[in-house]
Amino acid sequence: MRIVDYIQFIIFVVALIALTPPLGRYMAKVFQGEKTWMHKPLGWLETLTYKASGIDPKEEMSWKGYAVAFVVFHIIAIIVLMTLQMTQAWLPLNPQNLPNVSWDSSLNTAVSFITNTNWQGYSGEVTMSNLTQMVALTVQNFLSAACGIAVAIALTRGIARRSSSTIGNFWVDTTRTTVYVLLPICVVFAIFLVGQGVVQTFAPFVDVITLEGAKQTIALGPAASQVAIKMLGTNGGGFFNANAAHPFENSTALSNFFQMLSIFAIGAALTYTYGTMTKSRRHGWIIFGVMLAMFIGFTSLSLTSEFTTNPTFHQAGIMEGKETRFGVFNSILFSTVTTSASCGAVNAMHSSLSPLSGGIAMVNMMLGEIIFGGVGAGLYGMLLFVLLTVFIAGLMVGRTPEYLGKKIEAREMTMVILAILSPCAAILIGTGISAVTPAALSSLANKGPHGFSEMLYAFTSSAANNGSAFAGLSANTPFYNLMLAAAMFIGRFAIIIPILAVAGSLAQKKYSPPSSGTFETDTGLFAVLLIGVILIVGALTFLPGLSLGPIVEHLMMIKGITF
Repeated sequence: MRIVDYIQFIIFVVALIALTPPLGRYMAKVFQGEKTWMHKPLGWLETLTYKASGIDPKEEMSWKGYAVAFVVFHIIAIIVLMTLQMTQAWLPLNPQNLPNVSWDSSLNTAVSFITNTNWQGYSGEVTMSNLTQMVALTVQNFLSAACGIAVAIALTRGIARRSSSTIGNFWVDTTRTTVYVLLPICVVFAIFLVGQGVVQTFAPFVDVITLEGAKQTIALGPAASQVAIKMLGTNGGGFFNANAAHPFENSTALSNFFQMLSIFAIGAALTYTYGTMTKSRRHGWIIFGVMLAMFIGFTSLSLTSEFTTNPTFHQAGIMEGKETRFGVFNSILFSTVTTSASCGAVNAMHSSLSPLSGGIAMVNMMLGEIIFGGVGAGLYGMLLFVLLTVFIAGLMVGRTPEYLGKKIEAREMTMVILAILSPCAAILIGTGISAVTPAALSSLANKGPHGFSEMLYAFTSSAANNGSAFAGLSANTPFYNLMLAAAMFIGRFAIIIPILAVAGSLAQKKYSPPSSGTFETDTGLFAVLLIGVILIVGALTFLPGLSLGPIVEHLMMIKGITF
């Protein structure tokens, strides 16, 4: 690594820390119903939304009502997205006259975008019309991100409130997130991206003659507006097939830096929002610190692996599969950022990473993408491990576990364990079925452990609602479209429904003042214990699968064995 790489990494971390308090403070005001400087220019849009949909913003919901609204909203979204894709050939804003999308690909894409996964088994520029890209995909980028934040806020209220039967209003939380948080930031970010060279046009594709005299078709479209929300909303779905490696999506080193920062910005700030709403900012900073420490640790391991001399090729920092505009360092940093958050955007092909770097990308997702994570998803995923850690600590000292004045009992722990283990089961069972199914094996581009890693990565990315991929897997087949759609569905709903149940249960409990036996959650000791619980759960669950993929591939590489 060069000295400039170290400097950039330090600037990235410092910028993230600096952004967290102001953005987190702003979001706390939004979700606590306080007036902000954005209410004057955008308040009319919130009011109009309530009037048009018949929502009473003062009416709150129980956790069951919140969950029903969440599920119904997503079912309707799936139907709308599938309809737009399967009829796009007859709809406007289709300058290339692209055909309708097949039913299985439409289903996979619909589930992908409503779950904030944005897994893409297709090439965007030759599959989706401009209308589908904007009305179906970009709109859902806003809504799926807003829903994730809404659930995190509902859980926060459940922890903060005392003897309450409600945890907020799903429609209000989703509306306020979209209007006051996502929309204004995305408008500014999209303008910045256009200034950097990201395209935003309704013009049809352009045919040009290259210097060699060959004809080349250059794809165009309204990309900047989708790129802004795909990063800030940790969605990841690219307008173009090459995603953030495409110069029309990610034009310069500066756009690359701010795209990485935008992936983490809201997820990191939500830890400050959480500390503010629960009146425990120090604990919020502990959560932020755990996320940051794990991010720095995993990124360092990935960089070390990539910059260590490859014993097979006798070279370090191999550029295969990486964009020359960004180099090795920015490719690896982007890979750990996008897999730490539930963002599937990539500026390099993860299949070309060194075995351990590819393995770290998988581990980031396997742990639930709790390192800042997806907008909302990172916070509520980390809080699952916080509750588990508090429970374990309580058992160690022989006292009823307490967390911020709430007793953690069997009901809450049942839901926590269900939420943690459900995506794990989807990953391992889905990979196991694929490993013995001819229809799945025929899609592999590689044999041996790397081929296994392609399948393991696909189900990990789907169940973790990430969306990135080991690009060698040909996943646009009925088998993978249906299997991965199921994994994405489980990875979203089998976590969020139990989380809302936990929120409802905790909201009803009375406040228990801390005593001499209360385990403090705002200390360095708690941070260390929390990291230990996260790593142990991840290691015990996924070590066998990782051993068959990236670990054995790394050992084979050391011996000079290729396949």
